[in-house]
Amino acid sequence: MTSPATAPRTLRLEGRVLTLTEDPALLRAQLDGGAGVDLSGAPPPLRFAVNTDAMISGAACTLGYTPEILGPWFLQDFQDVVGHDEIRRGGFQVVVGGDAYGSGSSREVAVVAHQGAGIELVVASSFQRIFQENMVYGGMPFTTDLGVVRRLQAGDEVPVAELFEALPPFFRQVAFAGGLLEYGKQWLAGQVEPWYAVDRPARPMNVVEKIVAQKAWISGGERDARFGLGHVQPGDQVLCRTGFRGMHEYTAGMCMSLYEQAFGEARVHDPDQVAAFEDHFVLIDQPTVPQGVKSARLGPARQLAKEMLDACEKHGLRLHGPGRPLPAGVCHRLVVEDYARPGDVVILTDSHTPTAGVMNAFAFGVGSTAMSFALRTGLIPVTVPKTVRVVVTGDARGLISPKDLVLHLIGDPYFREEQWRSSPTDTCVIQLGGPGLDQWNVDELSVITNMTVEGGLMTGVVEPCRPLADFLRERRGSDLAHLMVHPDPDATYERVIEIDLDDVPLTVASPGDSRNRVALDAAGEVPVHNVVIASCTGGSLADLRAAAEVLRGRSLAPGVRVTVTPSSEDVATAARAEGLLDLFTSLGAVVSPPGCGSCIGNGPGVPLPGETTASTTNRNFDRRMGAPGPVWLVSPAVAAASAVTGRLTDPRRL
Repeated sequence: MTSPATAPRTLRLEGRVLTLTEDPALLRAQLDGGAGVDLSGAPPPLRFAVNTDAMISGAACTLGYTPEILGPWFLQDFQDVVGHDEIRRGGFQVVVGGDAYGSGSSREVAVVAHQGAGIELVVASSFQRIFQENMVYGGMPFTTDLGVVRRLQAGDEVPVAELFEALPPFFRQVAFAGGLLEYGKQWLAGQVEPWYAVDRPARPMNVVEKIVAQKAWISGGERDARFGLGHVQPGDQVLCRTGFRGMHEYTAGMCMSLYEQAFGEARVHDPDQVAAFEDHFVLIDQPTVPQGVKSARLGPARQLAKEMLDACEKHGLRLHGPGRPLPAGVCHRLVVEDYARPGDVVILTDSHTPTAGVMNAFAFGVGSTAMSFALRTGLIPVTVPKTVRVVVTGDARGLISPKDLVLHLIGDPYFREEQWRSSPTDTCVIQLGGPGLDQWNVDELSVITNMTVEGGLMTGVVEPCRPLADFLRERRGSDLAHLMVHPDPDATYERVIEIDLDDVPLTVASPGDSRNRVALDAAGEVPVHNVVIASCTGGSLADLRAAAEVLRGRSLAPGVRVTVTPSSEDVATAARAEGLLDLFTSLGAVVSPPGCGSCIGNGPGVPLPGETTASTTNRNFDRRMGAPGPVWLVSPAVAAASAVTGRLTDPRRL
């Protein structure tokens, strides 16, 4: 991996500029050696939401995590135009994209792939939070100023320090320190003082601000650190004490490699609050997974899994997975079941960490470098987000699900266009409250917090509510209820949005992005051949019950394939006891063991040629599920109804 300390100190254009436009023909012309896109004036429409799956596919991620391995795979199949190793061989040095660049996964290998392909500068209209942090922490220069490209094209040299100086205070310190892990060494050595005022008066705060203020570092070092600020406000950058930290097979090898390069054999901070999860690769060898997928992924995936197992043994870390010391399941479901606590800062190397926001925790995904830093120091950098409060009222009528609500929310122009943003490093969260939440349980509510990241947000957090109190009492013990964090009545919000569930339609997301919201009634006649009921947003007990209610007494449409994957061992056990798994099997569905994999092409449900998929997963980027083919995101009830009719279907019409 490229060391931030050895990144170029001055940028001079010696290669080419690759402009990612909405027009695939313009991209193809650049790859074929054309003069490039004219950026001297207003550029043509730049590609919206160039996502991390497009930057480096899930299949390529199984191969390793170094620039040499990943560089040739950068942007392969992007817009169905880019071939293998075309970017590196084309001599491109600068890449230019549109808004929401870096959407999707927390995979830091997306930045590494840029570096391996020869990219030295990333320019975009705006960046997604995790990808931007990964660039800062890994030493990749970036800017939202297209004028920098024009200067380079005019023959100017641009000092990298100039780009660093434009960053907020903490990012600037890290950039000049040579990266986050070098900064971590300075903190451990007692060479760092808070750069923010620590003597602050109390003031009204919302849920996330209260958690951050309570956990914010104010003095001391590894052995005598002290925490707690009177208040924080949006835009502040602080270091926070973490609670639970987690990794899975895609990321743990890279995390621990970085950790040992920086910190050697030093102990992991508070290892009882760390776990690793073998969940992303455990379904690749299932019988219905296409042989081509197994051939390409299974061997290297097992190598990455072995790196994680070895690291857990070496550093004494908890390990979940089939046949492992602790139960198997999707990491996010297990964190909710066993680890996350109200009021904690919860991080995993996965973008869907906001799932744990249902626990009234501040939960968000981070890259591998940030996790390595947190494993050693027990700290995580936080840019205090803006907060949008969403107040839910009305009656779901047993019809509108949290999946419908969150697709409706993130597809709203306010979130899709990031109208909350006023600077490149802004972040934003949704705080969920209102009496409408009480008709759902924690399983169901976690779908909303999970998918906030699909709307370009940092996370979601649920205010104290009856479903959470019930869950804490029944699953975790009533002694945790006192930890719940309530917002102050006069807290400040970027916006307050009131949503009456009576006004929310059954909602789906059309292929390409989770923000492509469509009312189901307006979707038209969409044939469905492949139905997937799985993942951290579709494999809970509540999800399986919702699907079973629709399927009971009916049969699958001819030619429709259905895959069902419980999200944890506890879910599978409960679903089996209720007869749900037998019901699915009797109808001809494939019921797999618990795990994560279908939504990233690592398990049953990979689309076959010519198929259209209806999936309860949370992400529908092109080829995300392991093969070409349109993927519609739907609720479990709509997925089941579509399996019965062979087309997108409102369950009320059966």
